[in-house]
Amino acid sequence: MSGHGAPELTVKNCADLRVAIVAAQWHTQVMDGLLDGAHRACKELGIDEPTVVRVPGTFELPVAAKVLASRGYDAVVALGVVIRGGTPHFDYVCQGATLGLTEVTVATGVPVGFGVLTCDNEQQALDRAGLPGSAEDKGHEALTAAVATAVTLRDLFHPGR
Repeated sequence: MSGHGAPELTVKNCADLRVAIVAAQWHTQVMDGLLDGAHRACKELGIDEPTVVRVPGTFELPVAAKVLASRGYDAVVALGVVIRGGTPHFDYVCQGATLGLTEVTVATGVPVGFGVLTCDNEQQALDRAGLPGSAEDKGHEALTAAVATAVTLRDLFHPGR
C-alpha cells in the first residue's frame, strides 16, 4: 500500500490559516470520500469553513489552484481522481495535473496538497478515498500535509506568530 512509511504529522497553531480545497467532479463516490477526509482534517486542526471550489475534472485543478493561491490563501488542496482507461488520455491528464500543481506551488510559494489519485482501476481509488472500508484517506492526508507546510513556512518567515 502506498501509505507505508508515511510520517505522522503533528500540526499546531494553524486555526488562523486560510485554506481552500479545489475538487474535481468526476467519480462522485471517490470524490465525496476525498472531500469528507479534507473536511475532517480541517475540523481536527481547528480550521473553520475552508473555501471549496469544484471544477469539472482533474485537468482543471491547476488553474483553480493558482487563482486561489494568488488570492491570499495560506494552503490549497487539490483533490481529483483519474482512472486508467484504454488510451493514453490517462497519462496526459495525470502529467498535466501533476506538473500544473507543482508549478502553482513553486511559482506562488503557497503549499498545494496533492490529493490526486492516479489509479489503474476504480477499486484502487475506493481503497484510497477515505470511505468506510478504505485502507487510506488521501483527502485527509493531502490537507494535513498542505497545512503542515503552510505552518512551517509561516514559522520560518514569521517566527513567534
